[in-house]
Amino acid sequence: QVQLVESGGGLVQAGGSLRLSCAASGNIFSINAMGWHRQAPGKQRELVATITSGGSTNYADSVKGRFTISRDNTKDTAYLQMNSLKPEDTAVYYCAAQNRFRSTPGYHYWGQGTQVTVSS
Repeated sequence: QVQLVESGGGLVQAGGSLRLSCAASGNIFSINAMGWHRQAPGKQRELVATITSGGSTNYADSVKGRFTISRDNTKDTAYLQMNSLKPEDTAVYYCAAQNRFRSTPGYHYWGQGTQVTVSS
């Protein structure tokens, strides 16, 4: 099993920045890709950014150029640097990880989420 713990959320004014962290523990050698998702009130959860074990990244169009996903394998931690934040970025942000040994697609482990609120 893998445990994921997010931190770094909070309240920020529009145009500001936050950095989210996701610390992994447990069977970390099973982790392949990691991703950040978010869910705003009344909306479906959406994928924000992903990073493979090799460091390849992908972003939702809504955050391209503003958000940067990274991972430090020596610390078993993934990050999401969020710049030029907008009120529409307000959501609960979740870290997730894929198990490389499982045949089912998608993310197999999830953190508890961290709230990000952007005021206008």
